[in-house]
Amino acid sequence: MGAANKVPGVSGGVVAFVAGFYEEFIFSLQRFNGKAFKLLINGRFKSFNRYVNGNFLGLLIFGMVVSYFSVSKILDFLIEFYELNVWSVFFGMIIGSIYYISKDFKVWNLRMYVALLMGIAIGIGISFLDPATENDNLWFVFFCGIISVSGMTLPGFSGSFILILLGNYVLLLIDSVNSLFDTFYEIFSGDFSFIENPIRIRMLKVLSVFTLGSLAGLVTFSHILNYVLHHFKNTTLSVLTGFIIGSLGMVWPWKKTIYKTTEDGSFLLDSVGGKVIENYKRFIPELNSETYIAIVFIVIGVCIVLLLDWYGRNSNDDYA
Repeated sequence: MGAANKVPGVSGGVVAFVAGFYEEFIFSLQRFNGKAFKLLINGRFKSFNRYVNGNFLGLLIFGMVVSYFSVSKILDFLIEFYELNVWSVFFGMIIGSIYYISKDFKVWNLRMYVALLMGIAIGIGISFLDPATENDNLWFVFFCGIISVSGMTLPGFSGSFILILLGNYVLLLIDSVNSLFDTFYEIFSGDFSFIENPIRIRMLKVLSVFTLGSLAGLVTFSHILNYVLHHFKNTTLSVLTGFIIGSLGMVWPWKKTIYKTTEDGSFLLDSVGGKVIENYKRFIPELNSETYIAIVFIVIGVCIVLLLDWYGRNSNDDYA
């Protein structure tokens, strides 16, 4: 999920869906409520951990953090040098995800079809929006924080891609994070001069508000989704399936990447030296060897999801 969330256009929620723990993820998040808060302030840490499914969430978050320093860096390299093939695998995985989710629907009705079409329309609409300009207003930053976690809770919605559309990808995921790293480095070096730096303080404030918005989004989305999954499961899954179908536009393999540039025309780089993506220009490919190879990778992506599905079913059978 961590690696998927980092890539603009790919949703970590799809990974949770395919791996079979999406509903447990949402259920665990919505347990952060008044009762959990009371357990925490009363020092009943073991009860708190059991109540919020802490072992599950802890391992999941730890895996996402590890992925940023391992899998996602490999992913950065592959996208840099094998971009078409990587996007083809993602495209295939999303096609496989659509099959994985829809196969559980036994009977379709009018409401489910309408929900599916609504999800598709929203997903496609978001895929082809043009990016806005950067905005560091703190209320807007808080809103960006809420939206940024959509890729974790809403399969088919890429949080990083949404931040690109909102114009704050560089501000929130690069500039503010770099400011935090610089601040930690200076503190450990015994240098507290950053306190007198208004730009640094502003960036740290932006990052803090963004983090609060992300936490608020996680808890809020989880409560809403947990409710609708319990009361309107088929309709909700139809909308989510539509989101995922609509997101195929985001991960369409045949596209030209448009990178952000600085005033002197050079590429803007992120904190690990990768080029910062601004948007994509999509096109229909010609039938050549490169296209055929990409189609093979699409099939590989589909097979990955089917293998995960097979593994999950067999694991459940063994456990039973």
